Amino acid sequence: MDKFLIKGGNPLRGTVSVSGAKNSALPVMAATLLTADQVTVHNIPKVRDLITMSKLLAFMGATVSITEIPASDYTISTPTLNHAEAPYELVKTMRASILTLGPLMARLGIAHVSLPGGCAIGARPIDLHLAALEKMGAEITISHGYIEAKVPNRGRLKGAHIIFDKITVTGTENILMAAVLADGESILENAAREPEITDLIVMLRKMGACITGDGTSTLRIRGVKELHGTEHTVIPDRIEAGTFLIAGAITGGDLTVANCDPGHLGAVIAKLQQSGVETETVDKSTLRVRPARKLAGADVTTEEYPGFATDMQAQYMALATQAEGTSVITETIFENRYLHASEMVRMGANISVDGRRAVVRGPAELSGTTVQASDLRASAGLVLAGLVSSGETLIDRVYHIDRGYEGIVEKLSSVGADITRIHAPST
Repeated sequence: MDKFLIKGGNPLRGTVSVSGAKNSALPVMAATLLTADQVTVHNIPKVRDLITMSKLLAFMGATVSITEIPASDYTISTPTLNHAEAPYELVKTMRASILTLGPLMARLGIAHVSLPGGCAIGARPIDLHLAALEKMGAEITISHGYIEAKVPNRGRLKGAHIIFDKITVTGTENILMAAVLADGESILENAAREPEITDLIVMLRKMGACITGDGTSTLRIRGVKELHGTEHTVIPDRIEAGTFLIAGAITGGDLTVANCDPGHLGAVIAKLQQSGVETETVDKSTLRVRPARKLAGADVTTEEYPGFATDMQAQYMALATQAEGTSVITETIFENRYLHASEMVRMGANISVDGRRAVVRGPAELSGTTVQASDLRASAGLVLAGLVSSGETLIDRVYHIDRGYEGIVEKLSSVGADITRIHAPST
């Protein structure tokens, strides 16, 4: 397995550019299954999860053409779906495979989808997806690790009034895609409001879908007979942008983050400012962080958008280790998302975890050692901790970070970080 070797102590200075949003590209790619026409998607990040999704679409019968200069553009056409199946071997590392369930049911009225894999950060049940599909007329069973779903007589799903028991991002995306080709109107209440969902809606509208309410917790979808092809550009990755903002702040650097959307980063910017970091909105796609006179501890609670994202929690924990005073972090989304805390403690951090709360006392003098990444965002948190540690930090199992960050070694190196990738020996 590849590793990262980091020599800490360098302030980050210069400009770093953000790639397209992985969490937007995944549902957008799944949505291409809804039409027999060609769909071209621009600004796809070069990360492992998107490669896995392209292989999954190809297995189902899609033709996927990738152009990689200057950024990745995917041209996808699925005139015929050969397999209404997402097999375990293709999806075991990627939870987003579940996003093919809604489009398959909408277009074919049948689906055979493996229960998803992904990061080990706690239970992420899909019961809300399945209950909503059943309300739309699907018959669903789970057997041998697979979801077996069908509409009687291979007919169309029916519009339904669905109230999610709790906010679910992938559930909202899945049922939204299922509803666009359903008979009648669907109303989704307590829907997630993430920018990635709005991006999906924008593309579906370009394809001919009839959807209102984006950006709110109530979505109305009037099913149409068919969708057509389109072109779409994926939004910038707000989690990558937030990670770079914290990288600049934790190293005491002067870092400009380009090709981002400041409007998607309100909670992160507010927390950085509360911690004493100077932030500046340069223009509609550029942010800048300057050194804090003194980093101050601040409490944070992860919440659904527009609150502080759970995907930024590990990165903020790294920052809190360098702040004066006590920071209390409360994780409300996932119950097992503090696996990185014990690795930071090995580096010298003062962190105590009690259930969903982590108490971080700082500032701590971190020292480099060998640590192990447990999931995608934990990897990013350990990279940030390594940037301010004395000596060398060796991060193992970085395939996690490759699932969601495009060229992070090259991007951080370009602004002054001493970070290199150590390739695993070929076998």
